[in-house]
Amino acid sequence: MKDKTILITGGAGFIGANFIPYFLEENKDVKVVNIDKLTYAGDLNNLDEVKNHRNYNFVEGDICDRELIESLFKEYNFFGVIHFAAESHVDNSIKNPGAFIDTNITGTFNLLDVAKNHWMDGPNKIKKEYKGARFHHISTDEVYGTLGEVGLFTEKTPYAPNSPYSASKASSDFIVRSYFHTYGMNVVTTNCSNNYGPKQHNEKLIPTIIRKALSGEQIPIYGDGKNIRDWLYVLDHCKGINLVSKIGKPGETYNIGGRNERDNLYIVNTICDILDEIKPSPTSYKEQITFVKDRPGHDFRYAIDASKIENELGWKADENFETGIKKTINWYINKYL
Repeated sequence: MKDKTILITGGAGFIGANFIPYFLEENKDVKVVNIDKLTYAGDLNNLDEVKNHRNYNFVEGDICDRELIESLFKEYNFFGVIHFAAESHVDNSIKNPGAFIDTNITGTFNLLDVAKNHWMDGPNKIKKEYKGARFHHISTDEVYGTLGEVGLFTEKTPYAPNSPYSASKASSDFIVRSYFHTYGMNVVTTNCSNNYGPKQHNEKLIPTIIRKALSGEQIPIYGDGKNIRDWLYVLDHCKGINLVSKIGKPGETYNIGGRNERDNLYIVNTICDILDEIKPSPTSYKEQITFVKDRPGHDFRYAIDASKIENELGWKADENFETGIKKTINWYINKYL
């Protein structure tokens, strides 16, 4: 991909804003154009460290605007797309599902279709100058639905999305898959478990716990706090995305998970313990924990089997939850205080 330009969508969001600086460092001869609509979830401050980078350009725009996407492909001649842009907050999808249908389904279709037309002359006919051009779609483990006490999501787990958010992501995954099977387009998909780390939006679980704890407010936990997630440190996810983009097999899906299953009670107690140690207040932060009415259709447990990416591509998570959460808390203390 030497001297080529790739399009990264949603790069001002949480994962994208961690990925772009990492990618530019790892791929010094690749240029990046980042398109982001800058909704409430996108923050250009997250990209301060690269805003003047010689290989980086930012475009404010909407992936649902097909004319804009076509004009960017003409101008920059993209050799790859890494597609993060998505509406991703489950609570918001319950209140306003329409935005999720538009961005996650129509937006993904626009990107795919424009890339196909740019790179290919027809089904299974890749233009000579675009041999190796690839579309990498970033998805979520939520498309698989929910797990009971045991078992793990693998790449062969049937899809069973339970929220408007996960249903819209499942739809986009299937559209990407269809472009491989119908047109022979070079696509890969990665489905990740719950990410955490620096630059995450304030509304998400871990930043909310840290923020409320530090401000002396009640720390809200859904239901009984027994919901389990597999937690993946965001930089580990970025390393996996970079690897799949480079050496993943066309048409394949790779699940990226941290092998760090923790329930929400463990998360909140661990954060409070660490804060009690490094930012002590007169009483333990645990006294601020409060239980609130559960989210409708709240999936009980997600957990990913990451064997495929570990065995086939040699990826593994460098952080476990206990090391990653300390780095995360320190970052948010600097932000909030």
